[in-house]
Amino acid sequence: MGSLKLRILLCLVWLVVLALVVLAINFRTRSLEPVTATPPTPKPPISVVTTTPSPEESPVAPEPVSAATPATPPSFVGRVNLIIPVAGVRPEQLLDTYSDSRSEGRLHDAIDIPAAAETPVLAATDGKILKLFQSERGGTTIYQLAANQELVFYYAHLSRYADGLAEGNVVRQGDVIAYVGDTGNAGTGNYHLHFSIAAVSDPKRYWEGTNINPYPLLRQ
Repeated sequence: MGSLKLRILLCLVWLVVLALVVLAINFRTRSLEPVTATPPTPKPPISVVTTTPSPEESPVAPEPVSAATPATPPSFVGRVNLIIPVAGVRPEQLLDTYSDSRSEGRLHDAIDIPAAAETPVLAATDGKILKLFQSERGGTTIYQLAANQELVFYYAHLSRYADGLAEGNVVRQGDVIAYVGDTGNAGTGNYHLHFSIAAVSDPKRYWEGTNINPYPLLRQ
């Protein structure tokens, strides 16, 4: 019995010694491992942007825009044969009123041919009647396209159209198309034909032509 207790005591002592040895070995191993310090995470550098104040910009004026100048139309003198579109008026009776001033800063861009009321207005050349129009300024008016489709003739202040005249009619030079009047802004009793010519590139847009002076064409 005493021998058994001794053996148990020795086993316990051996286990305690073994545990102490294991603890000593672990402690020694840990103490020998190099301690690696984890460097702190660097903070991103703070960028300092230095703004140099620029001098106040002076307002830049836009480039001046020149007033639109219509392209100079080709000369039709000698190329077209016109007659004076008012019956009985001779070339020497014509006055060049093309550049005369009108209301609202406008230029006349036409010539006025005075005549007695109801004097026949004649087609200045062969062509087609494009438009019959009642205008506030022009009164009773006609737009005629020349046969070459390069020129549009405008007759204004008419008292009335010739019988049977209609848009699309083909007229010959000298045909009676209307009669002299004082409609529109001509002024009561100021009977005359307002006659203008425009060179056009697109006959369908007959109102957008470039005006040319009828005077030299009627005097040639």
